[in-house]
Amino acid sequence: MRYLKRLLIVGCICLSAPGCLINMYNSDPVRRTNQLLVVSENLRQIQDEWERFWFLDQPSHLTYQRIHGGIGP
Repeated sequence: MRYLKRLLIVGCICLSAPGCLINMYNSDPVRRTNQLLVVSENLRQIQDEWERFWFLDQPSHLTYQRIHGGIGP
């Protein structure tokens, strides 16, 4: 019973924390800036890969002009 009570108290403390208890970035401003630049570049590349996967980076075939590059008039 005592262990369950302690576990419940620790669980409430962990769930009430506003974020992760372990800091993801370094405290040095220069290294933190470098880490943030890497993370933002990775997120940008994920967006490009997502558009490439769903063929959103291709030109639309619903336009009036033929723009797909095929042979013909």
